[in-house]
Amino acid sequence: MSNWWPLLLTLVIQAMVAMALLSLPVVAPVVAQTLQVSPALVGLYVSVTYAGAMVATLMGGATVARMGAIRVSQWGLVLCALGLLLCAVPWLPSMVLGAVLIGLGYGPITPASSHLLARTTPKHQMSLVFSIKQTGVPLGSMLAGAVVPPLALLGNWQLSLVAVAVVCLLCAWVSQSLRAELDSDRQPDTRIRWGSLIEPIRLVLAHRSLLTMASCSFMFSMVQLSLTTYLVTFLHDDLSYGLVAAGLALSVTQLGGIGGRVVWGYVADRWLGARRMLLLLASMMALGALASAFLTTDTPQAVVIAILVAFGASAIGWNGVYLAEVARRAPPGMASMATGGTLAFTFLGVVVGPPMFGALSGLFGTYRAGFLGLMVMASISGTVLYWTQRSR
Repeated sequence: MSNWWPLLLTLVIQAMVAMALLSLPVVAPVVAQTLQVSPALVGLYVSVTYAGAMVATLMGGATVARMGAIRVSQWGLVLCALGLLLCAVPWLPSMVLGAVLIGLGYGPITPASSHLLARTTPKHQMSLVFSIKQTGVPLGSMLAGAVVPPLALLGNWQLSLVAVAVVCLLCAWVSQSLRAELDSDRQPDTRIRWGSLIEPIRLVLAHRSLLTMASCSFMFSMVQLSLTTYLVTFLHDDLSYGLVAAGLALSVTQLGGIGGRVVWGYVADRWLGARRMLLLLASMMALGALASAFLTTDTPQAVVIAILVAFGASAIGWNGVYLAEVARRAPPGMASMATGGTLAFTFLGVVVGPPMFGALSGLFGTYRAGFLGLMVMASISGTVLYWTQRSR
């Protein structure tokens, strides 16, 4: 089998679980109106999903070893589909349970794909290949922004969530044809126990380079998910954009992230290296958050889009370089465990980030305050990378 088949399959799976996770936030204003709650509560939805993802990703190494990367990915798609169906029920307890299931489905996807790609990718191409695979996240988010709001307006928002759930199930069914070959290295006798939750964290804490990546991903993920979670609501409430126009703006932002992930991976492999590349991206995130805080209803739409594309290229484009560096620094044969351990910190940032953004925005009565908070977090992560680079 060509080395590109695992990349293509993991890219599609990554896109579908990302689309599943962002489907509810992109119609948050309509859902909030139905439930008579504040749209800012979408931050709690994201926190619940990533709390589930954080637990699932820590189990990723053991489950991938026992079941195989493709089988774990299939289960992830099924859980995301079930979660979307529960979120389509306009009742808060059902939505909370749905958010948990989406998180449990989303969490193990990246450790599974890292395991598969680490054993099929030449080391000199890892940043580029991992970056291409990670374009699945903004690609899925772009699809959510472009497809879900129009479906919600044509029918209703519940129907749009059900449609995404059906596509997730179809993706799980199609991937079965490649399962036997790609899961040939699985070890069915591997035991899955509660101690498996701690082992990835211990691995990260024992390696300084992995710990540096984990701490920076904690802050980067705060920026990324706050941007993607609140952008539609920010444009709709503060800049008076229509729901479809705001959703398309999110899609354009994700498009910047897709291009960024490929370009940054290529640049990191050829010239800068992973750490210098991540330092540059931290600086771009800080500037993008600062510029977003000063957008107004009078700002020309072309300027808004230009800022969001640049912001998205950095805030959404960092993951591939980061994951390739983690796989590169992991002990031999432990890429999925190292990825799971560092992603626990990443997802913790997601759990903390959107509620912090929502709390700042609520305290000051504007989402601009949240963007200034993101600027501070990006600046701190850049400082960490700068000093670790100097010490090296």
